Amino acid sequence: LAYIFGLLFGWFYCKRFLIHSKDEKRIFDDFITYLIIGIIIGGRLGYVLIYNFDFYLNNISEIIKVWNGGMSFHGGLLGIIICTYLFCKKHNKQTFVYLDYIALTAPIGIFLGRIANFLNSELYGRETDILWSVKFIKIDNLNRHPSQLYEAFFEGLILFFILKIINDKFSKFNGLVSSMFLIIYSLFRFFIEF
Repeated sequence: LAYIFGLLFGWFYCKRFLIHSKDEKRIFDDFITYLIIGIIIGGRLGYVLIYNFDFYLNNISEIIKVWNGGMSFHGGLLGIIICTYLFCKKHNKQTFVYLDYIALTAPIGIFLGRIANFLNSELYGRETDILWSVKFIKIDNLNRHPSQLYEAFFEGLILFFILKIINDKFSKFNGLVSSMFLIIYSLFRFFIEF
């Protein structure tokens, strides 16, 4: 559901606030199909190759069962970049313009994904005794940092507004927003998780 709503909200945001040409909006509608394919195939293959390769090597039929969980941000990112390049080459569009659209809307999906991680007891934080600690009873009976909520706040909300400000001031520099997305997202995730 987080992926579905992230795509729908991102699609709406792009068409309502970022893309102004009717022709460009029509082409962007076709682009969404490429994004969905890139996210699902890239995210799944990334998970299979990075996180659980031995299991999937012995259970090849499990690779296609995305409904059982297991998606990788890194794989999804790579899938999106490849599909964006292929789409832009086919339609004679500038790849970095479309990557900037994605970067401007990705924090919406990341926010929803981190909330889903919290609800599913995934990516939980270290043990702590702080007031707002959470017990993830699916995992253990320890008080832990709700790192998913920290990431939802920083990688979702804060990153969204930072990228919007960068885009408002420097929109003529294609690729700047997507580059800043990669840098800032990586910094936020690194510091929160470590």
